[in-house]
Amino acid sequence: MYRTHTCGELTMADLGKEVVLCGWVQKSRDLGAMTFIDVRDRYGLTQLAFDTDDNEALRVQARALGREYVIKVSGTVIERSSKNIKINTGEIEIKVSHLDVLNASKLPPFLIEDETDGGEDLRMKYRYLDLRRNPVRNNLVLRHKIAQAVRSYLDGQQFIEVETPVLIKSTPEGARDFVVPSRMNAGEFYALPQSPQTFKQLLMVSGLDRYFQLVKCFRDEDLRADRQPEFTQIDCELSFVEQEDILVLFEGLINYLFKKIKGVEIGELPRISYADAMRLYGSDKPDTRFGMQFVEVNDLLKGAGFPVFDNAELIVGIKAEGCASYTRKQLDALTDFVKRPQIGATGLVYLRVSEDGTLKSSVDKFYGQEQLKAWAKAFDAKSGDLILVMAGDAEKTRKQLNELRLEMGNRLGLRDKNKFSALWVVDFPLLEWDDETSRYHAMHHPFTSPKPEDIGLLDTAPGKVRANAYDMVINGTEVGGGSIRIHDKGKQELMFKHLGFSEAEAQKQFGFLMEAFTYGAPPHGGIAFGFDRLVSIFAGLDSIRDVIAFPKNNAGRDVMIDSPSVISQEQLNELKIAVKV
Repeated sequence: MYRTHTCGELTMADLGKEVVLCGWVQKSRDLGAMTFIDVRDRYGLTQLAFDTDDNEALRVQARALGREYVIKVSGTVIERSSKNIKINTGEIEIKVSHLDVLNASKLPPFLIEDETDGGEDLRMKYRYLDLRRNPVRNNLVLRHKIAQAVRSYLDGQQFIEVETPVLIKSTPEGARDFVVPSRMNAGEFYALPQSPQTFKQLLMVSGLDRYFQLVKCFRDEDLRADRQPEFTQIDCELSFVEQEDILVLFEGLINYLFKKIKGVEIGELPRISYADAMRLYGSDKPDTRFGMQFVEVNDLLKGAGFPVFDNAELIVGIKAEGCASYTRKQLDALTDFVKRPQIGATGLVYLRVSEDGTLKSSVDKFYGQEQLKAWAKAFDAKSGDLILVMAGDAEKTRKQLNELRLEMGNRLGLRDKNKFSALWVVDFPLLEWDDETSRYHAMHHPFTSPKPEDIGLLDTAPGKVRANAYDMVINGTEVGGGSIRIHDKGKQELMFKHLGFSEAEAQKQFGFLMEAFTYGAPPHGGIAFGFDRLVSIFAGLDSIRDVIAFPKNNAGRDVMIDSPSVISQEQLNELKIAVKV
């Protein structure tokens, strides 16, 4: 056999055993009379000892080993004289009697260490080497454990895992599709699924009333730290349920995962409406690890002759506790932050409540002390607090202040990655207006059911119709979302009409689904979690790339295998595709 044990399991209980280990050379140390080599596999690291007095030829062989050589050693487990309590095998070492080099290695382009000297681009190119590093490998182990826990929980709730097709039909709604040409159907294309949405609804029509799948999805969209062109969802659908049933069941899933994986009790998830989330945080995915809720002060600050406030649709601010001592340089830095093109604010107004109670603002020439006191009172500001205020168009200003709030949370250390705050956001708008196309689009997707009490508004005030939809947010990241679906053909046709589909377009794109609804479709709803995002939160990471074995870079490229790439003219001819250069 190649090995009797792994490099992470031998302890003092194994003293005297004859063992065989295999792994990669981590490092070697030549101390004159002795040579020590650390051998590593995915389970850990074990020190090997080569003694000149016992076998000089073997020691010469050991000295020739380079980093990342693959070796097989036989020997005896002995007690280590200089112990390392930081590793499981730190009390023992192997007195080597035989060494085989299974494969030599070139010198790696970066150190295979927890703290490496390799930049991200280099590590992405040699991802198979990067995966040897403990932090990266541990992320994949964590991913595996979460996937197994998800399956265990859902299996216990009577869910069935069903695989849905990867080659499907392109649809006009949502993000851009990745398309695949069909050789046997010239001029026609498959699309890779952005989600299995219609298929899981068809599974509900089929009577498989609880479905789930850890499924690959594909979206041809601009990339960020939390986006990849291909990603994984925990995709779920249930029949004969209302919104409350789904919230309770999947709140249970999140509690189960945090308890099993992190040993953390999340407890009952609070719920906030979309309208309140935007009003209090300027975001539909608020980070509630800290407070700093918005305070609107239009009535208080308008009419004092300060044009920025007098001409604003909204005046709104936050209170940063204990920040009155901020210097002018620090305040200027905050102003520069909100003026960045990505945020787009024109400025920032502040009010200091000094430790002695003195009030000082950046607009003192427009407001007297009594007005400043009322201003401070509106924010419930105490001595030592700093109030930061922005003004302008209501929607833009809320988004800009949200960015400032998150930045203040970072600067004050309030966004602790080891603290977890989860909540549900509910009552989203069903539709949102798109100026470019001059029509409404579904905020989630066109199969989302409106709130029953709002259906009458579809003809008169479509923008006010609320969706029977819900998102789960953890630490300011949307990790999951779903809705109760439309299961009636007539209502689905009405929805397509309000979304600007002609009858012919709706039939061409989704006729199969509406046909299925005529054969006894049950009430149903579902949810999908971004599995990569969820794992990154558990791992305390900002980027989902670090929890994916072979991710793409920010340009959507796999630099390791150099993909995407051109294909041969012969292949293009077979596919009946003409490419203009």
